[in-house]
Amino acid sequence: MTPRRTPLPDQPRSLLVVDPDAERLGRLRPLLDGAGFLTIGATDWDQARARLEADPCAAILVSDALAIDAIPWIRSQFVGVQPAIVVRGEPDEESVIHAYGLGADDYVALDAPAAELVGRLRGLLRNRDYLDVIAQKQRDAQAMLELTQALASSLDFSEILHTVVRRIAEVVNVDRASIVLAPDVVEEPSVGYVVATSDDREIANLQIGLEKYPEIVQVLRTREPLTIADTATHPVLDGVRESVPDHAVGALTLLPIVWQEEAMGVLFLRSALKGALSAREMDFCRIVANATAIALRNARVMQSLRDQTQKVNYARFEAERRLRALKRYANLFTSAADGLAALDADGKMLFANPRAYEIAGIDDDEARGQSLRRRIHPQDYGRMLELWRRVRAGDYPRDVDLRMLRRDGGVRIVSCAFSALSDSEGAILVSFRDVTLERQIADELVQTKDFLESLIDASVDAIIAASLDGEILLFNKGAERIYGHAARDVIGKRHVTELYPEGHAKEVMRLLRSPSHGGPGRLSSIRFDAVDKDGNIVPIMLSAAMIYDADGVPNATVGIFTDLREKLHTEERLAQAQQKLAVSEKQALIAELAGTAAHELNQPLTSVIGYGELLQRKLPADTPEHHAADVIVREAERMADIVRKIGKITRYETKSYVGTQRILDLDASSTPDDVETGGRP
Repeated sequence: MTPRRTPLPDQPRSLLVVDPDAERLGRLRPLLDGAGFLTIGATDWDQARARLEADPCAAILVSDALAIDAIPWIRSQFVGVQPAIVVRGEPDEESVIHAYGLGADDYVALDAPAAELVGRLRGLLRNRDYLDVIAQKQRDAQAMLELTQALASSLDFSEILHTVVRRIAEVVNVDRASIVLAPDVVEEPSVGYVVATSDDREIANLQIGLEKYPEIVQVLRTREPLTIADTATHPVLDGVRESVPDHAVGALTLLPIVWQEEAMGVLFLRSALKGALSAREMDFCRIVANATAIALRNARVMQSLRDQTQKVNYARFEAERRLRALKRYANLFTSAADGLAALDADGKMLFANPRAYEIAGIDDDEARGQSLRRRIHPQDYGRMLELWRRVRAGDYPRDVDLRMLRRDGGVRIVSCAFSALSDSEGAILVSFRDVTLERQIADELVQTKDFLESLIDASVDAIIAASLDGEILLFNKGAERIYGHAARDVIGKRHVTELYPEGHAKEVMRLLRSPSHGGPGRLSSIRFDAVDKDGNIVPIMLSAAMIYDADGVPNATVGIFTDLREKLHTEERLAQAQQKLAVSEKQALIAELAGTAAHELNQPLTSVIGYGELLQRKLPADTPEHHAADVIVREAERMADIVRKIGKITRYETKSYVGTQRILDLDASSTPDDVETGGRP
């Protein structure tokens, strides 16, 4: 197995691009390479599959035409975190559904912008990295669990240590992992013992001279980890490379095994490749080294524990005697609806009723003598230990929720109560009942409540609820915007009548109770007025309803207020615009009528003036008839001037005529000659 080392920053991600169109493939690869990907091209699926078998890629961009062969094979070959698969083609509904049905992660159109394609690929790779980290953490946790269980087991200790180093080598991917024990190093190099190594089961207590291993001496003295990324150049190995062949090439990582400030030995990791372990791998090895220190310390006291066997047997005898004393409670325990369990001072099971076994999913033989901690979810261990400390101190908590692990792997939430069991020499009675369903319902109710509160706050309209006494219970952000009050200053502190003009609140309640406007208990949209923080009248559209309890008795009211100020302002501006349009239409009509009248009157007036001037020339100057002809010409010219003004009307202006009557002002409504002609005669 090839060891993994800390990757270089900004290292390109490998991307397999499969497209039967070689020209399109040639255009696409430089674009993706420029975006930071390390692309591998293929024009058919056989070629792509061969490359995948040789070098798996982080992501695969495959043509829609090849997806039916590519995706099922990829999904069947890769285990764990699989490469991200993006299908590229013409995005009709059938193609997209088919691609996702096969297992594609995304579908990108052929004509999609380059930025969109790169962005989607990067997003999928980020998700893949997250899954990879989670999977690695799960593997580390599983390996740590196996190692701690192995270190805590009662098997042969040399076999346990070999199991530990073998699993370490597998998890962090090194060529060899060893445990070297040695006394504290002072001035002179001493002797160490290789008690276990991952690649040779037969090695145990192999003596080595520490003068050839200065790196071990340094770690034992400093009690600090040491990383040698390149053994060929690291100064700590100067002078020993020739005598120790393994020091000539590769990398070393050493972690101290320390117990209470005493360096007992080192965890020695060797890799043929140069480079340092990742932070995750270092943390994993550090935890294992600490656990190994505890296990080694425990091994030293094994003999003393054997000497205490007699005491343990006596304690067991005492526990059995207490169990016989508890038998008299058997009938009470058996008939109880809740789980009941009697525990000794160390938390071990002495007796339990059938309901307790049913909740825990175990039987009497399996539970007898078992620690309560083994039945508690690991995430609740700390809480359980704190509860047990309180119990041993004489403080007996009640109604405490703990998660219980069943034998079938299920998890139950139990509500526990602790009490002293009288006449039982310190036994503790734990009563518990399964509240899993109740807690799930409570969580769902909380989520529903949070959702409804978010929905109410998101409403543009004001939503206000009040008790039948008028106390405001709900005041959303829409109400804050309309009224100008903050919710914290209103809820429980103001009366609903303060939101309306005087007397309007009673009118709302009267309408709610009347059969009109939507029926009793409901009020459909009606025009109403509200009063804001500054006392200003706010026009609103109001809808309201009674809220009833389970027995059909009203206990609150709720109203939805729509702010009409903007709507009314818009209607006012529309009316003004319509009025201006009517005036404009009237002016246009007058101008058209004036033009028509001027045109029609102009020719008759021209004839009248012509005949009048003819009469002036024919009649003697001192006769009455000549004077009459002068009047005809003068008045006709005056009328012609009026007709010209009528023809030049451009606006509608009036003046007083008789009393309150107004007539058209020709001089003000017509364009003067000098304006029309630009001021030229």
